[in-house]
Amino acid sequence: MRYFQEHPHIDINLIVTNNPNAGVLEKAKKYDVPSMVFIKKDWENDTMILTSLEQHHTAFIVLAGFLMLLPADIVRAYSGRIINIHPALLPRFGGKGMFGRHIHDALIAAGDTETGITIHEVDEVYDRGKIIFQKKIPVETNDTAQTIEKKVRQLEYYYLPRVIESLISKPPAQ
Repeated sequence: MRYFQEHPHIDINLIVTNNPNAGVLEKAKKYDVPSMVFIKKDWENDTMILTSLEQHHTAFIVLAGFLMLLPADIVRAYSGRIINIHPALLPRFGGKGMFGRHIHDALIAAGDTETGITIHEVDEVYDRGKIIFQKKIPVETNDTAQTIEKKVRQLEYYYLPRVIESLISKPPAQ
């Protein structure tokens, strides 16, 4: 929200979360961005969610820290216009249950020597969509899940808004 606050062409028009205690809700207030909380039961009625997105003139959806699988109707309605950021180099360490510290613990257990972030299109399967961007960093011998998480989060904060900007600013394919 900070990155796009003064952007001439991109507005964040809605924050949606499934967690009523999500920190992003306070940030949305700070930046005067409308927000909505849809609990698990609400996602079973994706028509209501689609209507809310349309009412807010949503053209592009960015998932960040969103752990649920989006309903197929939402994925179809926004095909090619939903992206997710994943704190690992997909296809490694992706799929249901692979989030946060679980990823970094698995990475260390596997002995991987690099990690990073992946920004990908969203489809009906966890972490399977077309990869748009990856940034790699080395895993040092003294790294822990906590130090990796911190490094990866810095990558996310830096690269996600820039990738969003490049995707939204480029002309549509003819």
